[in-house]
Amino acid sequence: MDQAKQMYLELLKKTVLFEIWQEHERYIPIDVPVPESLQKETGLNDLKIVRCVVPNPELRRTGTDWPPIAHSMIGRVRMNHLQKCMETVLQENIAGDFIETGVWRGGACIFMKGFLTVHGEDGRTVWVADSFEGLPAPDIEKYPQDTGDRHHKVDFLRVSLEEVMQNFEKYDLLDENVQFLKGWFKDTLPGAPIERLAILRLDGDMYESTMDSLSNLYEKVSKGGFVIIDDFSLKGCHAAVLDFLKEQGLDESILVSIDPYSVYWRKP
Repeated sequence: MDQAKQMYLELLKKTVLFEIWQEHERYIPIDVPVPESLQKETGLNDLKIVRCVVPNPELRRTGTDWPPIAHSMIGRVRMNHLQKCMETVLQENIAGDFIETGVWRGGACIFMKGFLTVHGEDGRTVWVADSFEGLPAPDIEKYPQDTGDRHHKVDFLRVSLEEVMQNFEKYDLLDENVQFLKGWFKDTLPGAPIERLAILRLDGDMYESTMDSLSNLYEKVSKGGFVIIDDFSLKGCHAAVLDFLKEQGLDESILVSIDPYSVYWRKP
């Protein structure tokens, strides 16, 4: 039975990351309007301009590409680490749900739910928190650390709630133990009906998104629970994490590297 569980989880990771079929991920839409003259010439109204990419397994492993098709862009290294964190939660009986703030196509949350399902953990909820409209424009007055951030202009990062729910359904993993928090974190997280968290995974890129997630959810993380920062290499996120640790009286030496781009720590 243990072997069957591990085989399922390994196959789930391969599928969520699109590792099995990566050679078919050839084109990424780019934010360039199609000239009207070309649409008239072809008689097609749904043309898109795309960029041809060369599939690179090493970039997929490290989570440093933007997949045209895969349901997650966190890569194999961070996905394997997420599994180890969840295994520790079960082994040490750490109380609480799992949440990701900033989910894109939902892949990491789908893997969380698959992990809980295969282990018969029906008492924990996977919380899927996102605007489902992309990232917010920088609030420079309140968060000058986000000055110059352009994530809000990237259409590739906008994935609707309906699409994410459909992705869960494709894996037969959408049920009452998956809960969606739609909206900007500053609006949804303060009143979110979450009691305890065993895993808090942040993937919001910006200072504002990172600070909103930490300031509203960290107090709900159980002792020994995991706080995972996907975007620590990004300027705004990096600054927010260090500022928050300082507010909590925690030294940055508590941070443990997952890879060159992300870190985690366990709540003391």
